[in-house]
Amino acid sequence: MATKSVANLGSGEEQKMKLRSLLLRYYPPGIMLEYEKSGELKTKSIDLLNLSPSTEVNALVEEIQKAEPLITASRSEQVKLLIQRLQDKLRQHSNHTFYLFKVLRAHILPLTNVALNKSGSCFITGSYDRTCKLWDTASGEELHTLEGHRNVVYAIAFNNPYGDKIATGSFDKTCKLWSVETGKCYHTFRGHTAEIVCLSFNPQSTLVATGSMDTTAKLWDIQSGEEVFTLRGHSAEIISLSFNTSGDRIVTGSFDHTVAVWEADTGRKVYTLIGHCAEISSALFNWDCSLILTGSMDKTCMLWDASNGKCVATLTGHDDEILDSCFDYTGKLIATASADGTARVFSAATRKCLTKLEGHEGEISKISFNPQGNRLLTGSADETARIWDAQTGQCLQVLEGHTDEIFSCAFNYKGDIIITGSKDNTCRIWR
Repeated sequence: MATKSVANLGSGEEQKMKLRSLLLRYYPPGIMLEYEKSGELKTKSIDLLNLSPSTEVNALVEEIQKAEPLITASRSEQVKLLIQRLQDKLRQHSNHTFYLFKVLRAHILPLTNVALNKSGSCFITGSYDRTCKLWDTASGEELHTLEGHRNVVYAIAFNNPYGDKIATGSFDKTCKLWSVETGKCYHTFRGHTAEIVCLSFNPQSTLVATGSMDTTAKLWDIQSGEEVFTLRGHSAEIISLSFNTSGDRIVTGSFDHTVAVWEADTGRKVYTLIGHCAEISSALFNWDCSLILTGSMDKTCMLWDASNGKCVATLTGHDDEILDSCFDYTGKLIATASADGTARVFSAATRKCLTKLEGHEGEISKISFNPQGNRLLTGSADETARIWDAQTGQCLQVLEGHTDEIFSCAFNYKGDIIITGSKDNTCRIWR
């Protein structure tokens, strides 16, 4: 259990703090606290990453009360009920079978990326036709075409969990911010001198970060539309970029074989992670921000201590480039996908390979866990996506029908919708 953004508060401080409400967070398990401090409404989370259906609830409630002054004795019954609800959710492991729901021929020219909003109620597609389109998942109807870029729309994202804004990054060197509701463009962020190939919102949805072939990343203010910082230090293009869950650090991965960690509020480089001997394909934090996972064309993944930038493990076993890697929501498991046509699952704690996912007949370019952490989704050049049991490595389902390689696949937050994007120029919705 860990509480984010909690100091040991003296009694003077406590009196100024008043708990307003407690909310559940299912994935990863946690309780969100809304509280008032000096008249201002704030939130913090109690992360219960080790919660299991067999956890002794009363002992856990006591532990929470010791660590979190806002949880007073009068709240203990409520907290107990919330934890029991989280345990019930953990028991309902989704043994969902997915069926093809819709095929969308989204664009005339090739697709570049697809992305879902948090609930999966709508999704976006980017294309070589210079547009991004917003779609209603349930009806398959096009809601908006976001027009204005002068070249390929390559990187796209919703500002999840809010889902009211979309960012698009283009080969025209600009990033645009759009309204989901109206499809109108709020801002065009200009300043990069080459193609934008990756982007990400911070979790607070106050900043967009963009990574470019010009070797820099830039942070932009969503409200004002102004550039906040340029992150300089890489010597080749930045192809991967993500914030940690608290939003105070950014990690960038580059073709210069290095990964850099930056402070979001100053733009200062904190560490350079040096160890890979080929281009980086992915770089990301685990949920509690303690570890960084990097994947590389050198056939390995490396695990780094986020507090000091030191490598703590090298994950080996693949015979070809690592094309994607990820943590599960709690950060206990790591999955790697490779050009060798296999995927692997590792324990983040022991760094041992737990299982190998074998069955694809082509390279695997995408891998992700469902929010529950018991399933893995892979997308491959063999024109299929597959769903696997994360514990046993058994292939549970093959999603067939695309007629060219799949470059994008994702679950929604509940884990009951999957979207796949293929070079056959269609998106498929599975549910």
